[in-house]
Amino acid sequence: MTAPDTSPNPSAGLFPDHPSVEASRVAVLPLQAIGGPAGRRLDRLDYLVPPGMTLVPGDVVQVPLGPRTITGVVWGPGEGDLEARRLKSVTARRDCPPVPEALRRLVNAVAAYTVSPPAAVLRMVLPVDEALDPPRPEIGLVATGAAPTGRLTPQRRAVLEKLDQVTADDGGVPPTIAALAAAAGVSDGVVRGLIEGGVLAVVDRPVPPAFERPDPGRPGPEFGPDQAEAAAALVRAVGEGFAVEVLDGVTGSGKTEVYFEAIAAALRQGRQALVLVPEIALTSQWLERFRGRFGAPPVVWHSNLGQAHRRRAWRAVAEGAAPVVVGARSALFLPFPALGVIVVDEEHDAAFKQEDGVVYHARDMAVMRGALEGVPVVLASATPALETLANVERGRYRRRRLAARHGAAVLPAVEAIDMRTERLPATRFVSEPLKGAVLAAKERGEQSMLFINRRGYAPLTLCRACGHRMRCPSCEAWLVEHRFRAGGPRLVCHHCGHEEPEPDACPACGAEHKFAPCGPGVERLAEEAGSLMPELRVAVMTSDTIASPVEAADLIARMEAGEIDVLIGTQMMAKGYHFPRLTVVGVVDADLGLAGGDLRAAERTYQLLAQVAGRAGRAEHPGRVLLQTYDPGHPVIRALIAGDRDGFLEAEADARRQAGAPPYGRWAAVIVSAPDAGDARATADLFARALRRTLPPGARLLGPAPAPISLLRGRHRMRLLVMADRAADLPLAMAQARELVPVRGAVRVQIDVDPQSFL
Repeated sequence: MTAPDTSPNPSAGLFPDHPSVEASRVAVLPLQAIGGPAGRRLDRLDYLVPPGMTLVPGDVVQVPLGPRTITGVVWGPGEGDLEARRLKSVTARRDCPPVPEALRRLVNAVAAYTVSPPAAVLRMVLPVDEALDPPRPEIGLVATGAAPTGRLTPQRRAVLEKLDQVTADDGGVPPTIAALAAAAGVSDGVVRGLIEGGVLAVVDRPVPPAFERPDPGRPGPEFGPDQAEAAAALVRAVGEGFAVEVLDGVTGSGKTEVYFEAIAAALRQGRQALVLVPEIALTSQWLERFRGRFGAPPVVWHSNLGQAHRRRAWRAVAEGAAPVVVGARSALFLPFPALGVIVVDEEHDAAFKQEDGVVYHARDMAVMRGALEGVPVVLASATPALETLANVERGRYRRRRLAARHGAAVLPAVEAIDMRTERLPATRFVSEPLKGAVLAAKERGEQSMLFINRRGYAPLTLCRACGHRMRCPSCEAWLVEHRFRAGGPRLVCHHCGHEEPEPDACPACGAEHKFAPCGPGVERLAEEAGSLMPELRVAVMTSDTIASPVEAADLIARMEAGEIDVLIGTQMMAKGYHFPRLTVVGVVDADLGLAGGDLRAAERTYQLLAQVAGRAGRAEHPGRVLLQTYDPGHPVIRALIAGDRDGFLEAEADARRQAGAPPYGRWAAVIVSAPDAGDARATADLFARALRRTLPPGARLLGPAPAPISLLRGRHRMRLLVMADRAADLPLAMAQARELVPVRGAVRVQIDVDPQSFL
C-alpha cells in the first residue's frame, strides 16, 4: 500500500453528535450485501425504531429482511425517503457493547479503499454470532439450613460435608452441581435430590474473568543504550495521539522487549493493546516472553481457535476485559473500546496481505485504524518493507534503529557456496561444505537449521518414459509429491488442496512405474540429511507438520532442550524464533524466488534469507550462514554476504522510482474469474472499457490477459493491471468502473488495490 488515507475522519457527517438516535428511523448496515434496483448494491437499509426502544450508533440489532431475520449494526439516523408506513421495524437489540465509532469509520474506510461491500468488512468485525449475546449465567449451590427429609444416605451426607470445602477452595464462589457431585464422588442425581428436597438452593454463580490481566508494573529487562532510547520513545508516543513508529532493528536486537514497553505504557493508562503477527505459530515463544514480562498471557486470536474461545475472546475485547490481544490479521477488526497502541510485528511479511474476500493488507489497515483511533502504531522488523521505508523518507513515519544485537551476541558471518563448482549428483542437494558445517556444529554441542522454501518431497512428478507432468485437474499447477504424510504418499495441489495417489501407470503413455520426483522439497531434504548424517537427530517444521500452536510449542520445546540436532523447514521457521544453541544456518537453494516477473521478488528473497540467517548465533556462540547458490554475483546474495541491507534497498528503490512502481507509483489489479473461459474474457473486456472511462489522466491500463495461473480451483482467470502516479485515486476509479460492469451468473470480479501477488 503506497499511502493509506489516514485523515482523522474519512466518514465525517455520517454519525450524529448526540449519543442516541432519537429519530423514528435508523439506517442499519446488515451483515450481508443487499441487491437494489438495476442490480446495484445497497449498503444500508432504513428501519423504524419501535416505541420504547432506544438505539445508539453502533448497536447490534436484529432486523427483518423479506422472510428472514438478519443481524446488522445501527449506522446512524435513517437516510432514505420512503414513507414510514412502508418501513419495517427493528426486531431486537443484541445484548452486547456497541461497535465503537472509530471501528465503524474503519469499516467505511476499508470498504472504500478495497472497493468492497461494507457488509463484507462488517462481517470481519462481527465474526462470532454467539458472542453478540451475554453468556448464560452458571448456577451455584448454597445450603438453605433446612433439614433433609427422609433418610440421610451416605451419598447425601458426603455432598453436604463437601459443600463448604468446595466453596472455600473456589474463593467463596458457590459450586456447580457437577463440581459438587465430583468432589463428593456421587452422581448429579444425588445433588439434584437435595435441591428438590429444599436442602440446597440454586443461586446465580458469579462468572469468573475470561482471561488473566497482565501486570504492567513488573520489571522489564536491562536495556542497552539503543534499546533504552527506543523504548523511551515508544512509551512517550503512547497517549500522545496518532504516529507511526518504525522499530528497525537487526535480528536479535530486542525489538520485542522494546515494544513490550509501549504495551506496558498503554496498560498503565487503562487502555488496550493489539499485536499483529504474520504466523500464528510464532506466538508460542512470543507468549512465553510476554508471560515472563507481564505475569499473564495475552488473549490469542486466530482462525484455528475453537468457537468457544473465539466467543469469549470477542466478548472480552468488546467489554474491555481483554487488555492485550495477539493475533493474525483478522484481529485488526476486533471491537476494542479503549485501544491504546497497535504493534505490527514482522511488518514486512507477505502473510499480512489477505487475498480472498476483502482484499486488504493488515499492516496498512493497522495504520489506518491507528489514525482513526488516535493511537500510535509500531511497525517492527529487521527487514522493513520498501513501502515502510518510503514513508520514513517522506517524513510520515518515525524510525527507531537498533543496529546491534542485544547483549554479547553478534550478527552471524554469511558466505556463499557456489554450486556450479560442487558438481553434486542429480539426486543430492546438500553440498560438502554445508554438510561439514552441520557436523562440526554437532561436535561442538550446537544445533543447525537447513532451510528450503518448498513444502513436500518434490515440486514436480515426471514420467521418465514420455515426459508427462502430473498436473492438478482444477488448477494450472503441477502436483507436489508429499511422501511422508500420515495417510501415505500423495500428490497434492498447493493452490486448491486437491490430492490423489501417484498412479501406477502414466495417464499419457501407459508406462508403469516410471514416475520420478524432480527437485527437492523439505521432505526430500530431511531424507537426504538422515542418509548423509545418520548420527544426527532431524526434525521438520512446515505447515504440513505443524498444524497448531500446540504442535509448534512442542517442537520448540524439543529444540530448546537440545533434543534436535538439525531443524529442517520452510519459511515458517524463518522469523521470530530464538534458539540459543543454533549456530549454523544452511540455505539449500538461495536462488529460489529470484526468478519470474514479480515486482518484489528480489526484496522478498532478501527479507526471507536475512530472517533465516538471523536465527544463527543469537546467544554467546557466534553464528555462521551458508547460502547455496548458482548465482553468487546476484545483488541479493552480495548484499547478504556484505551485510549491506541499506545499499541493496537503495538500489531497489532507484529501480522502482524509474519504473514508476510502488511505493513510488500506484498500482491496482482486477481479476475476473468464471467456470467458463469465454465468460471471464467477456467480462474482463467490459471492465477494461469501463476503466478507460474512469481512470485519471496519465494512468496506464495493461490487459486483459490470462493470469499467470489462468486456471485456479476450476475457474478461468483474466487479469488487468492499472499503473498510475502515487497521487491517483485508484479506489475511486475502480469503484466507478465496477458500477458500469454487469456481473452475471458465476462470474466474479476481484479488485486488488496495491497488489502483492501477480499470479
